[in-house]
Amino acid sequence: MANTAQAKKRAKQAEKSRIRNAGQRSNLRTFIKKVILAVKTGDKEKAQAAFKTAQPIIDSAVNKGLIHKNKAARGKSRLNAKVKAMA
Repeated sequence: MANTAQAKKRAKQAEKSRIRNAGQRSNLRTFIKKVILAVKTGDKEKAQAAFKTAQPIIDSAVNKGLIHKNKAARGKSRLNAKVKAMA
């Protein structure tokens, strides 16, 4: 347990950021799942629209330090490939 005032403050800050990050990570996963669900149902227009809304969410997760930029690029690339593969 934290003994100094500084350590106590850092523990409080860490807990706040953990909760905030968990919410943002959940939101990110939700938008990714929406794209995958639209692809599985076979609705190309819905899939493209879902991908368009997911893209900026993924990018903002990178800017917030939630995920690494390469993970974001890989994820967007894979989602885009799934959407484009629909005939």
